[in-house]
Amino acid sequence: MDKIPITPQGFTDLQDELKNLKEVERPAIIDAIATARDHGDLKENAEYHSAREKQGFIEGRIQELEAIKSLANVIDYKDFSGDTVKFGASILIYDEDTDEEINYQIVGDYEADIEKNLLSLKAPISRGLIGKSVGDVVKVQTPGGMKSYEILEVDYN
Repeated sequence: MDKIPITPQGFTDLQDELKNLKEVERPAIIDAIATARDHGDLKENAEYHSAREKQGFIEGRIQELEAIKSLANVIDYKDFSGDTVKFGASILIYDEDTDEEINYQIVGDYEADIEKNLLSLKAPISRGLIGKSVGDVVKVQTPGGMKSYEILEVDYN
């Protein structure tokens, strides 16, 4: 299997979520199932069925996170420098279509969150920006149509 690129912060967040699921959520749901069982008939016990469903979700998420962790390739981008866009870069770009400046960071797939301006390495904008430098104008085909961006700053801090 291929390694999964992830930032140090993304890996820490993954470990924190995994620890919380194993040490807090899993024991709590086991207690909830035991309590629901004490209420009698399980066929019509909505509390029991809800707890079992939540347990399935928690166990599935634990397996998913452990698989990601085992394949993770933590890339410490703080050792990078220069004005060329690479993994981990924080990029200030100018959207020529909307006259807005936007700051993104290019991260691994599992830590991407557009609401926090964390772009997946595989996102169309990221793919268009990788390897480009400050001052370059990049045209990117996005789901919303063709966009044009100018790279204003690249930072690895």
